[in-house]
Amino acid sequence: MEKGKISSLQMVLLMYPTILATAILSVPSATAKYANQDLWLSPIIAAIFGFITVYITTQLHKMYPSETFIQISDRIIGKFLGKLLGLIILFFYLLNTGQIVRSYSEFIVSAFLSKTPISVITGSMILLCALAVYGGVEVLGRMAQLIFPLLIVPLLFFTILISPDLDFGNILPILEKGVTPAFKGAVVPGGWFTEFFIISFLLPFLNDKLKGMKYGILAVVYVMLSLVLVNLIVLFVLGTTVSSKDYPLMVVGRYISIGQVFENLESFIMAIWILGAFVKISVFYYVTAIVTANWLNVSTVKPLVWPIGILIVEFSFWALPSRTEVERYDNFTFPFYGVLIQTLIPLILLVIAIIKNRKKKNAST
Repeated sequence: MEKGKISSLQMVLLMYPTILATAILSVPSATAKYANQDLWLSPIIAAIFGFITVYITTQLHKMYPSETFIQISDRIIGKFLGKLLGLIILFFYLLNTGQIVRSYSEFIVSAFLSKTPISVITGSMILLCALAVYGGVEVLGRMAQLIFPLLIVPLLFFTILISPDLDFGNILPILEKGVTPAFKGAVVPGGWFTEFFIISFLLPFLNDKLKGMKYGILAVVYVMLSLVLVNLIVLFVLGTTVSSKDYPLMVVGRYISIGQVFENLESFIMAIWILGAFVKISVFYYVTAIVTANWLNVSTVKPLVWPIGILIVEFSFWALPSRTEVERYDNFTFPFYGVLIQTLIPLILLVIAIIKNRKKKNAST
């Protein structure tokens, strides 16, 4: 189906912005509502979902090294149930890709381009992502290599610029109400960490497959540390008001003022976020195309790219008709939906596969 190959490092560079791009804007606020000043602990707890998901997907990949998850499910639970599960996953990724595009468009319109029709923002991003997806997994991998420095270097530069405004006392008292608030705050980012399930559609195309699990774990660690850093920055600047801000990191950008040269750098944050959103939407778009091709038993994804792009645009408006619906989905529906589809179901399939393999070994002996 896909003749291209990527390295394990390119997989990490794809997954890092795929998880982090949308999380750095909305997760701090959602986490602070429950964890308060302990919001920096929540990504550490949430990362457990990422580690578990990476382990499950890599174990399934070891059993079926040349197949994606949709093909694996057919092998484990049979054609009928496999097709049914594949359809559920297909709608899951259509909905989530539409939601990501909608969140991106809502943010751009509300924060910067208030007079631009949201359909123009959505359509232009989908068009750009479609070109990347049409090029295949190698194009996505090289694109991630190119964009990664443009994400990480400005983020570090931003951290240095904001350092004079940091009030480290905002972190105290640590665990004032025990660990329960931190665990509650981990629910929303936990949903984001289950998105590491996406590597099950990238592992078959690695040119160094033995490193898949190692680099998958490293990707989880990098995302976890980045979220901890972002949460600490917004906490040190905004204190207890973090939970009242829709996009805390954007608000923090307005605090920067150095020599009347570096001031009001929210546009700086927007530029970083748009690059990350481009990678994230492209990866989700690609996975949706792969799932569709596997489900339809089509040998190539290229004829499906443009029709799927149209469906993603439609889902971004039909499934989530308002900004309120988008926020409700992000904070309440997706964390549980994501864990079910991307962690629990693969875990069940892994258990079934292990039992079937043991029965085969016992029968042969």
